[in-house]
Amino acid sequence: MNLLVPNLGSTSLKYQILEMPSEKVLGRGRFERVQNYGEAIEQIRTAGVPVAAVAFKAVHGGPHYCGTFVIDDDVLRALEEFLPAAPAHNAIYLAAIRAFRDSMPEVPLVAAFEPEFHAGMPAYAQLYGVPAGWRDEGVRKYGFHGASHQYVAERCAALLGRQTRLVSCHLGGSSSMCAIDRGRSIDTTMGFSPQSGLENATRHGDLDVFAVLFMMERHGWTTAQVRQQLAQGGGLAGLSSIGGGDVRDLEQAAADGNVCAAEALQVFVYQVKKTIGAYAAAMGGIDALAFTGGIGENSARLRAACCEGLEFLGIALDTESNDCGQGDRLVSKGKAAVLALSTNEELIVARRAFQLLTGTRGTLAP
Repeated sequence: MNLLVPNLGSTSLKYQILEMPSEKVLGRGRFERVQNYGEAIEQIRTAGVPVAAVAFKAVHGGPHYCGTFVIDDDVLRALEEFLPAAPAHNAIYLAAIRAFRDSMPEVPLVAAFEPEFHAGMPAYAQLYGVPAGWRDEGVRKYGFHGASHQYVAERCAALLGRQTRLVSCHLGGSSSMCAIDRGRSIDTTMGFSPQSGLENATRHGDLDVFAVLFMMERHGWTTAQVRQQLAQGGGLAGLSSIGGGDVRDLEQAAADGNVCAAEALQVFVYQVKKTIGAYAAAMGGIDALAFTGGIGENSARLRAACCEGLEFLGIALDTESNDCGQGDRLVSKGKAAVLALSTNEELIVARRAFQLLTGTRGTLAP
C-alpha cells in the first residue's frame, strides 16, 4: 500500500510517499510559497507514483480525536471546533484536506492526531485546576508533536538497545519536550494548545492567563487581536524583537552584541534545562536525553548550552561528537546517553494510517 504523507507549513508542503509495510520511500518533495494546494497536489499526482491513501499529521481535534481516524465530516467538524485553540495549524490542515478531497475524491484520507502518543498520560499530568464545567468541554492537557516524540522514543530504543527513561527535546520553530518512561509518554510541555510550554519562534509559551486578561481590559483588545499578537509576535520573536524568532538569526544577532537576542536565547535554554530536571524527577531519574528538530538536531551550541550544569544527572557532552559529528549519534560521555537525531514524523503517521486501514481502527477516546 502506497501512502502519501503531506507535512504542511503555513506556506509550504513537504511530503513523502511510502510503500507500506516495507516503509520504503518511493518519493519525496517540497513546495515553498504555496498559494494553491490544488496546484501542488496535481504536481504530486503527475509524479508517477500511485497512492492508495493520504495520511495527515493532524493537530487538534479535541477530546474525542486523540488517535488515528479516516477523515469524515465529523473529523472536519472537530478540527473546526478546536480551530481557536490551534489557529495556525488547524486552518492549514482544513484547507489542505478539502483540497485533497476535491483533487483526489477516490482516495481515502486519514488523520493521525498529534496528541495520540500522549493519550495515555496519567490523569494527574493531564488535568488543569479549572472549574469542572471547563473540563467537561475538553479543557485539559493534550500535548502535541506526538509523532516526533514517538519516533524519537523508538529510535533511541533501537540505538541504545533498550527502553529508557528518556527526555525528548523537539526544538525548532515549534518546540516541545516530553518525558518518556520506557516508551510511554508521561508528561509533555504543550498543553491544551500548541501555544503553551517552551517559547516557540513566534508563540509565547507558558504564560499567566491573568496577564492576558489584564492587557485585554487595559487596551480594549478583542480575542482575535490578542490571539494574533501571542501567536505571531510572542515567543523568541517577542523576547528579541527580531521578526520570525529564528534561532539562527538570534544567535547571529547575539554574536553581534544584541543584548535582547542573547537574553531570548538564555530564556529558551533555561526553560529546556529546567524541564529536563523536572522530567528526571517525574521519572525517578534519566537514562537518555535526545535532541531533534531543526534546532535540536543541528545546533551544537544550543545542545551544549542546554546540557551545561546537568552533570548531577549524569549528563555530559563529548565535545568532538557534539560539534563535529554527523547523522544520528551519541554526543555524550556521561552516565546518561545524549543523542542528536533526525526525526521522521511522516513515518509514524504512515504506520498509524496503515494499521488503521488494514486492521485495528481508531476508536473514540473516552
